[in-house]
Amino acid sequence: MNTTTFDTLERAGSHTSPRVIRLNALDDVVIAIDQLVSGTAITSEGVTASGLIPPGHKMATRPIETGQPVRRYGQIIGFASQPIKPGQHVHSHNLTMGDFTRDYAYAHDARPTVRATEPAYFQGIVRDDGRVATRNYIGVLTSVNCSATVARAIADHFRRDVHPEALADFPNVDGVVALTHSSGCAVDSEGEGLKILQRTLGGYACHPNFAGVLVIGLGCETNQISTLLKSQGLKDNGRLRSFTIQDTGGTTQTIARGIELIREMLPAANAVHRESVPASHLLVGLQCGGSDGYSGISANPVLGVAVDMLVAHGGTAILSETPEIYGAEHLLTRRAETVEIGQKLVERIRWWEAHCARSGAAMNNNPSAGNKSGGLTTVLEKSLGGIAKAGSTNLVDVYEYAQHVDAHGLVFMDTPGYDPVSATGQVAGGANLICFTTGRGSAYGCAPSPSIKLATNTALWERQSDDMDFNCGEVLSGASITELGAQVFQMMLETASGKASRSEIHGYGQQEFVPWQISVIT
Repeated sequence: MNTTTFDTLERAGSHTSPRVIRLNALDDVVIAIDQLVSGTAITSEGVTASGLIPPGHKMATRPIETGQPVRRYGQIIGFASQPIKPGQHVHSHNLTMGDFTRDYAYAHDARPTVRATEPAYFQGIVRDDGRVATRNYIGVLTSVNCSATVARAIADHFRRDVHPEALADFPNVDGVVALTHSSGCAVDSEGEGLKILQRTLGGYACHPNFAGVLVIGLGCETNQISTLLKSQGLKDNGRLRSFTIQDTGGTTQTIARGIELIREMLPAANAVHRESVPASHLLVGLQCGGSDGYSGISANPVLGVAVDMLVAHGGTAILSETPEIYGAEHLLTRRAETVEIGQKLVERIRWWEAHCARSGAAMNNNPSAGNKSGGLTTVLEKSLGGIAKAGSTNLVDVYEYAQHVDAHGLVFMDTPGYDPVSATGQVAGGANLICFTTGRGSAYGCAPSPSIKLATNTALWERQSDDMDFNCGEVLSGASITELGAQVFQMMLETASGKASRSEIHGYGQQEFVPWQISVIT
């Protein structure tokens, strides 16, 4: 499965009659674009709908016996739990998970990267060390939950909607944001959970989208600031300052101290300008949340085309959400640049299987209720549609959560499927832009990196356009995925150049900072 197969989708019907989409000749189902009522004839498939089939849901086109695999995208998405007749609705009542062999064929489909013939640029902010920012914030980070309140109070002092005078003389500063969390203490001081938190905070502390950063603690927490900074190779300097509530003398004095330090940082933070830089400086985190039956047909393939263009220009795309590539990982291992890279990906899958087993959970506990209402039945189906946003280029590396991403091309970062946790890891790894597809309608932002929302269907676009940046639902009416993908790539460049996304306009981004917690709380 790759993006090119989607540019010639087979459609039956018209705007005046029910429409369906066939994604692959091997498929046992088609996807309803319009609601199908019992008795509706789909002449191109030679079947008649038997019962109500909602938009985005699947209809069988051939008889399927109990236990037989059911295919969509030409791949197995589950197994029939009862006999299914042509024309019947295929969903959780008659489709279930099951084990099957996947051929990882490491690096079998790896191909030389095709480079763009014409360069692409955006207007970025070049830091003194050569790193390129897409935004220019000052951040307030916390070592522990106990310092969250003072961090928010410090950032609130500089809110333009409340205190417009605070940043009136600093128009080049995008704002002051507090990124707080609920961890940092009562955990194993040598455990993996604390290491992940420190790696995440370290990634944010040195993110190019921050012109300056305060790190504030309580003073007695497990996650000591001195240890945090040392573990990440960081030191207090002009752009990074740290202190604790206990050493400063309490809440009131800590807030006053933080405000004073940010005022000292503002002149240097404001002394920046945007300049033309190659698109190779873009690191884009790929997310999908509130997915539906259209996600793998419209928005994800459209984003996949944009990702291929980004990679052709030397940029980097970060695919994540390990539980949501489960069952489709073999399509990525085939694209791995080397056998070792493919094996690194499978190692992360095995870790998740063991992690779930220890917790009495299962990898097939996905999709969510909203996903199922939108037409997705199994994690296999969700995963196959999800990886479409990764385009078709080679997989060049695999990273653990919040690790610094230094490769160029398509990479994978091991994260949970929960969007705020996943995107937090991507930004910690260096993502300076997030592209987020949604079918049900997700409201999300990711300071200090802008987030672009791509709607999978026109109904969502019309209902929730206040939160959406781009309508990929036009694919369902015959628009070219390739052409829409080129438009999304252009939107990436414009957003990276400073154009505000819808989530930024609404002020999303501070509450969505959610580092992954895997440690035991004691």
